[in-house]
Amino acid sequence: MAIDRKQVEEIVRAVGGKENIEAATHCVTRLRFALYDESKVDTEGLDRNDLVKGQFSSQGQFQVVIGPGLVDKVYDEMIQITGGDRASKDDVKAAAGKKKNPIQRAIKTLSDIFIPILPAIITAGLLLGINNILTGPGIFFDEQSLVDVYPAWKDLASIINTIASTAFTFLPALIGWSAVKRFGGSPLLGIVLGLILVHPDLLSAYGYANAVNEGTVPTWNLFGWHIEKIGYQGQVLPVLVSAYLLAKLEIFLNKRVHDSVKLLVVAPVTLLITGFLAFTIIGPVTFAIANAITSGLIYIYESYAALGGLIYGGLYALLVITGMHHTFLAVDVQLIGSQGGTFLWPMLALSNIAQGSAALAMMLVLREQKMRGLAATSSVSAFLGVTEPAIFGVNIRYRYPFIFGMVGSAIGGVLLTMNNVQATSIGVGGVPGFLSIFPNKWGVFFIGMAIVLIVPFVLTVIFGRAKMRKQDRSNNTGTDSVSKTTPAASTANTAVSNTDTAAAERTRTNAQVGDAPVNTLEIMAPLTGTAVPLEQVPDPAFAEKQMGEGVAIEPSGNQVVAPFDAQVAHVIKSKHAVILEHASGLQILIHVGINTVSLKGEGFNMHVEAGEHVRAGQTLLEFDRKVIEAAGYPLITPIIIPDGQDMVDRVEVTTGDVSSNRNGILTVHLKG
Repeated sequence: MAIDRKQVEEIVRAVGGKENIEAATHCVTRLRFALYDESKVDTEGLDRNDLVKGQFSSQGQFQVVIGPGLVDKVYDEMIQITGGDRASKDDVKAAAGKKKNPIQRAIKTLSDIFIPILPAIITAGLLLGINNILTGPGIFFDEQSLVDVYPAWKDLASIINTIASTAFTFLPALIGWSAVKRFGGSPLLGIVLGLILVHPDLLSAYGYANAVNEGTVPTWNLFGWHIEKIGYQGQVLPVLVSAYLLAKLEIFLNKRVHDSVKLLVVAPVTLLITGFLAFTIIGPVTFAIANAITSGLIYIYESYAALGGLIYGGLYALLVITGMHHTFLAVDVQLIGSQGGTFLWPMLALSNIAQGSAALAMMLVLREQKMRGLAATSSVSAFLGVTEPAIFGVNIRYRYPFIFGMVGSAIGGVLLTMNNVQATSIGVGGVPGFLSIFPNKWGVFFIGMAIVLIVPFVLTVIFGRAKMRKQDRSNNTGTDSVSKTTPAASTANTAVSNTDTAAAERTRTNAQVGDAPVNTLEIMAPLTGTAVPLEQVPDPAFAEKQMGEGVAIEPSGNQVVAPFDAQVAHVIKSKHAVILEHASGLQILIHVGINTVSLKGEGFNMHVEAGEHVRAGQTLLEFDRKVIEAAGYPLITPIIIPDGQDMVDRVEVTTGDVSSNRNGILTVHLKG
């Protein structure tokens, strides 16, 4: 397809002209800009442009959705027009990062550090919950635990506790690995740094308070300079600051030390200097700062418990929208490390449930089948501790369920703080969150769960139905025209539902809508897993269907196969996406993961080339789940019917379990 140069010039003008473009690149679906001033963007001009399918700003990048198979041509034309240099995704990402204010950059940094280690923390939290059930007094027997009554279970509980507590005992090593990697250093040195800070020769941070009271804190004597010989178990700030210093020092030495002696100089000098400063300056200073922060939070919690619960419990969902909730992971870890429990995490768990309850209530309010399905699936996700699909897919869209979710969460937060409900670990949110709560507070926590289940649900249903009735009354004038079209639509749907599904990959003419034949192409699942609506994809270009209709799959495997006999129209250079063309001329895009273009092909193995003919079920590509998850990218895979294909009449979506590659996920009705 030829590109109209004038339309590309209009895109350049709409983003503020070439002088407003700091860097520009593209992925399989969109142009990605780092702009000097986003206020200069002419959004209306972009909307009028036939090449543009959508636009949005995310994480400092302004993204213009063009669509697969076309975006690379638009990008090439744009580079010729502007005379600019081709930029990589990292170049644009780095330039976009400069646009964020210091607080945004700090939040993003903490998020990048803590999200990769969350699986370990969540696992530890679940196992500690099991240990709590076995060892908590008063759960099954009065004032006795299960292991007290049945001593044979005692050693099993001890083994579970050892496995569970390892992630928290050596937390500085996990943080050191992730932080040094984030700051550009060697992750292995980050692990060693973290282990140095919790070396068994040091006094454990957990015993520091008692040692101070008893006057038995051990010290090093460096030529008259007495340094406390303590470890930093459960501490966050000491290892974060030390990791930053280590990474920058390693980068500095790597640039200046000759390759022949790097192995003998860089790592030893880096660890020696960082370790020495960690024990002499960084550790004592950050330890004092962390304790001051902890003491301040505890003072507020003890002096104004109800107010703290009202504010944090009520506003936590807003923190999720801004991304600031990631900063509180460090606070939770610090509270657990220094106080043995956190009063913040229980409120987070109730906030998850409250937003899930509000989303579930929308099933009884909404009439559109697709949105009702999204409300149901996203509410289940929220009940299990992941609220983004419910918040962004349903609650924020209609506003009032989001607000009622916060109301319920605020009431629950007040109840928890006034009754001193705390969690022994973090990582287990939503309904399973009770596993991380001290067992003697389960009763209060369950009452809080009942509040956040009932209050948002009831308020959302009552308000939502009243709102819908009001809309019905205002739309009564259009009843006649609707009723006239309903029989025809019903007839068409009946005819389509009777189509033969035996030869799913082939185009068939089995239905009539009016006088025109409708050819249907049933597209099978290219991956196994769970098919969900596009609205659940955490990327506006897909979720808002800016590129076209389709479905997404949460994959259970690691293999993508051809859903029908096809020709490979395009293979993305970074191997994370492929475009197939059916014999009818219909094209589909299969895009593994979100933002996985940033991996530059790492973790992907493409088995086909552009122009190659493939059979249904033939392997197209394989991906390494661990590599993608470790990089922090969602694995959810959109399958899109790109807009602009004149033969497409409409697309029907089927969601649910995809246990094999013979499950149909899309039915494309082609024009006769």
